[in-house]
Amino acid sequence: MMEMDLLLNILFGVVISGLGWWIARQHEELSRLRILLNRTREEMAKEYVTKSDSTLVFSQIMGKFDRLEEKIDRLMER
Repeated sequence: MMEMDLLLNILFGVVISGLGWWIARQHEELSRLRILLNRTREEMAKEYVTKSDSTLVFSQIMGKFDRLEEKIDRLMER
């Protein structure tokens, strides 16, 4: 009976230790993924344009084309 209790205690200890090790590894992996996600967000901000920025640039380009069109129209009238 005493040996059975000892075996069960060892078994529970091993299972709980294994579970604790697994949880610790999962926590480390989650932390690593958070860091990678933040780095990815930072890199995306460097590489890509936001919608509002692209709209502003597009408006500026269209304004320049409108001015160029007006100049061409004035030249054609002469």
